[in-house]
Amino acid sequence: MALRQKLGWSEGDLMRPDCKTCSRLMRQTAGIWSFGGGIGFWVLCRLHYGTRITLPRSLRWGACGALTVSTSTALLMIYK
Repeated sequence: MALRQKLGWSEGDLMRPDCKTCSRLMRQTAGIWSFGGGIGFWVLCRLHYGTRITLPRSLRWGACGALTVSTSTALLMIYK
């Protein structure tokens, strides 16, 4: 924790139990999970449609996955 304070990353607010989550941390986590959700839903789309897959359908599934996973992750972090 002392190293984080010296680098200016945190002032110890993340360690308090009554503290809200850092917005930068929330954005980073939601971004990582949205990428994973997009890839995951794209794989599900490929498995579901097989050879009948089209590019718009694949992109739509990936976008829906990214949006769903990032939104749910952000909500879980806010209401932790």
